[in-house]
Amino acid sequence: MKKILFWVALAALGLQTQAHAGVQSKPKRSVTKGKIKPIMKSPEGPGNMMTGPTFTEWHDLQVNTLNRMPMHTNFFPFKNYEEAKMGDPKRSENYLSLHGDWKFNWVENADQRPTRFYETNFNDAAWGTMPVPGIWELNGYGDPVYLNVGFAWRGHFKDNPPQVPVKDNHVGSYRRTITLPDAWQGKQVIAHFGSVTSNIYLWVNGHFVGYSEDSKVAPEFDLTPYLKKGENLIAFQCFRWCDGSYCEDQDFWRLSGVARDTYLYARDKKAYLEDLRITPDLTDNYANGTLTVDAKTQKGVVLNHELLDAEGNLVTSMKATNGKVQLKVPNVKKWTAETPYLYTLRTTVVDMRVRKTNAPKKMDTDEYVAVTNQKVGFRKVEIRNAQLLVNGQPVLIKGANRHEIDPDGGYVVSRERMIQDIRIMKQLNINAVRTCHYPDDPMWYDLCDEYGIYVVAEANQESHGFHYGDEAPAKKPMFALQILQRNQNNVQTYFNHPSIITWSLGNETADGPNFAAAYKWIKGYDPSRPVQWERGGEDSPSTDIACPMYRTHQWCEEYARNNSNPRPLIQCEYNHTMGNSSGGFKEYWDLVRKYPKFQGGFIWDFVDQGLRAKDKNGVEIYKYGGDYNDYDPSDNNFNCNGIISPDRVPNPHAYEIAYWHQNIWAEPVDLKAGKISVYNENFFRNLDNYKLVWTVLKNGKAVQTGEVEQLNVEPQQRRELTLPIKMEDLCPHAELMLNVDFVLKTAEPLLDAGSRVAYNQFEMQQGACFRKTPKAPAVDKDTRLSLRDKSSESQIVVSNKRFTVAFDRASGLLATYDVDGKALLGQGGTLKPNFWRAVTDNDMGAGVQKSNRIWREPKLQLVTINTMFDKKNNKADVHAEYDMPEVGAQLTLTYSIMADGSMRVTQQMTPKTANEQPFLLRYGMVMQLPYDMQVSEFYGRGPIENYADRKLSQNVGIYKQTADEQFYPYIRPQETGTKSDIRWWKQTNDNGFGFRIVSPELFSASALHYSIADLDEGLEKAQRHSPQVPKSKYTELCIDLGQTGVGGVNSWSKEAIALPSYRLPYKQYTFTFMLVPQK
Repeated sequence: MKKILFWVALAALGLQTQAHAGVQSKPKRSVTKGKIKPIMKSPEGPGNMMTGPTFTEWHDLQVNTLNRMPMHTNFFPFKNYEEAKMGDPKRSENYLSLHGDWKFNWVENADQRPTRFYETNFNDAAWGTMPVPGIWELNGYGDPVYLNVGFAWRGHFKDNPPQVPVKDNHVGSYRRTITLPDAWQGKQVIAHFGSVTSNIYLWVNGHFVGYSEDSKVAPEFDLTPYLKKGENLIAFQCFRWCDGSYCEDQDFWRLSGVARDTYLYARDKKAYLEDLRITPDLTDNYANGTLTVDAKTQKGVVLNHELLDAEGNLVTSMKATNGKVQLKVPNVKKWTAETPYLYTLRTTVVDMRVRKTNAPKKMDTDEYVAVTNQKVGFRKVEIRNAQLLVNGQPVLIKGANRHEIDPDGGYVVSRERMIQDIRIMKQLNINAVRTCHYPDDPMWYDLCDEYGIYVVAEANQESHGFHYGDEAPAKKPMFALQILQRNQNNVQTYFNHPSIITWSLGNETADGPNFAAAYKWIKGYDPSRPVQWERGGEDSPSTDIACPMYRTHQWCEEYARNNSNPRPLIQCEYNHTMGNSSGGFKEYWDLVRKYPKFQGGFIWDFVDQGLRAKDKNGVEIYKYGGDYNDYDPSDNNFNCNGIISPDRVPNPHAYEIAYWHQNIWAEPVDLKAGKISVYNENFFRNLDNYKLVWTVLKNGKAVQTGEVEQLNVEPQQRRELTLPIKMEDLCPHAELMLNVDFVLKTAEPLLDAGSRVAYNQFEMQQGACFRKTPKAPAVDKDTRLSLRDKSSESQIVVSNKRFTVAFDRASGLLATYDVDGKALLGQGGTLKPNFWRAVTDNDMGAGVQKSNRIWREPKLQLVTINTMFDKKNNKADVHAEYDMPEVGAQLTLTYSIMADGSMRVTQQMTPKTANEQPFLLRYGMVMQLPYDMQVSEFYGRGPIENYADRKLSQNVGIYKQTADEQFYPYIRPQETGTKSDIRWWKQTNDNGFGFRIVSPELFSASALHYSIADLDEGLEKAQRHSPQVPKSKYTELCIDLGQTGVGGVNSWSKEAIALPSYRLPYKQYTFTFMLVPQK
């Protein structure tokens, strides 16, 4: 801490010369006018008023705080038992909110900031306002910046720690007058700033109070020496960037301002709780509990610790002073994410010095000065035999990374939004969260404690922009203090939360001695939890868990099979859910369920980080990197990788994730005899609050149903059931499916009664009667076909009195398809071969838009077109043969037209070269229909879009949707809407006119009001958004034999491509389907 006379400090307000020059302000000298009488002298901290800052703190790695109070666990000093029972600090007399509008000044460059704004006589009439909490960039000051790799000044300033830019380093200055409650007279008053990015300089009544960095933990400052009775001026200033920004290079929006709860609170000036650490443990084979309470207080203070159960009944109690005590609880109720039972530790602060006698008194007559509550969850976390154990059980981590982001508030996330997120997690069977890559709002941990979510609590540490080489600055001693303090801040603040089962040292920073030191400190401070470190690899002494990111299925299996690996494998990031993704998720979970050492992972990530806005035409979009200006660096839409969308609507892949995460599984035993087994994958709860609902589908329609009210399956156990299915009542030629749903009997926190929490579908009997087509009508004057094939005419026409089909002689493609005088093709539309899809984010990350581009619009050179008329069977064939020179293949299209207007289409591609060619994105045809022919009814997997490697969450059934309902607006436009394993598909207008598609094999289809060309991105990403894509004049119907899966290992390498078994290799394909007109 650099001490200097206050006026000298203010004279040093000018910035040091830096490599990236800006216009420098001249040093100014200032002496704060006026004197104040403090309401009390602080019992700790400065004693005398703090000397002024040097204003080198914001670019000094060794000075990260000035006069900030020591970090402590999250607790609040309630005035009395009544307040403590309510449990809401905002309703306490000891709480004064600082939320609301503040006078605000913003400057673009750091050397333009006001230097005397904190003085009591400063005129701020010309200033604007800024809400607290509130983000500058979302309130009209500057633009949000998104980067994945590289510091936020990338391209404009050469990294030179500890120096950060002056230019573009926005500075916000705040002023507000508050009035202290009269009841606070004589008390110690503390300011709590929930989160300030990137730092804070604080003044009260013109006097400097302190400084802090680490934007994701709450700094607290003792204001007592600077306050006076009545009105007081609070002023603070924060910089967009400081030296701490080198440790805050996370993959998220780079925003500035104040987030989380910000307030003043009062406590007794002599008797108070400085810190309270609680460590639960389980003994005697996890049957009994102990609670070690480590309190820090003052001499002469007695603490009454009372442990209450969930109903508020006293379980045990103990009086203590400074230091550790231990409470014992026999037959304790345990906390897990499945069974989040919470006790309450009520600690009463008693000032023994106010007594006239030291004779013992009953607790309810003690003179107490504060009461605090801490939720307590008894659980034990261990690593044994290369497994992570919670309460002795090798739990599966069905996790997600969650950035703290709101589409409207940015870093400002409400309690209601947090509860919504946890509700969605429960619906998606997500049981664990990694707080990527910084500590979250304390409220989030409270909610995870309450509702049951395992937490990997990560420090605010990422220096990805330095990369990982030997010369990375983060490895050097200059960053030792920052890295250590950020880990200390995390652990010291969030220590008491039972939901936290693992500490994380940070993310994507070069490993080295600085992290070894942080690991050692944490293990000494908290031996009760494991510590993980992503860059620690599989064998670093700085991690207890192998927690790599984006390892392939093959890598994971090899690790899990190797008995020499002593650590459990839990990927800290995997299944990169960017855009249309999550292919191959099944294969990950097949491995997790096969190998004990592989215990799951954390999906990247929970929510798309798009910010709600409107484009220049007033269209609402979710903005991503690069949408705000052309100046700031950007990594495009790489921050939109969510399981759910910004407004919390589940993305289509969310359903697949929920399915493979589910905790109850039905398994076939003898389906025709109605025999199944039920497996309870939970580790701590039985299935008493679930019932089984079964349904038999015949050709997609429910024909039998029933319920099993009592399942009686204990954790990790199976039970065989016999369902009363009446096979004798079912058609022996029909396709039969058995649906098994598990639903809640009674409501549970955040989940309603009747919620489906797990399900399976089984094929009981194969069938083909759903493929039947109408018999050809008898030949008469109305049905007899006419074939007109004259070389001098531009079209080949097949017709009768009911329909007309015409083919363009030059292209060989369908040009007219009219039935009963109405068109099945849109004006100018056709039915044409298609081998492409609008590339997904994963496709582009793998470079498929370039490497596989020959399939986008390959040339079709018509070689021959001929016809054949079968008078006997009243059938006409049109056969077109094409050369595809770019792909080295031959393509034939054969159309067989029947008297009722039905048309069988056969598409066959045959390679003509042995040369290796890239795989196809799809194989099929696209049919351009009238726009209003938008109603799809189909028998296949649905209702959510699904693909070869992401489809088993969608049951086979009969579904009905419009073209617009089939379109999902991913943040950036791409392939969407496909349904797999189709038996039949019917496409009509609202009046039922259209046609039905059947095929001798399962196929895929989609119908959208968008063309592939308009959805497709081209060779490079542009700043596009789904709501901005123009609609086609057609309903574009894709009919496919197959489509390459969407992939999902990552979104930036060849591993982004679907697994080989889900690709369409270059080979011969034959696809036959029939179009059957519907009136």
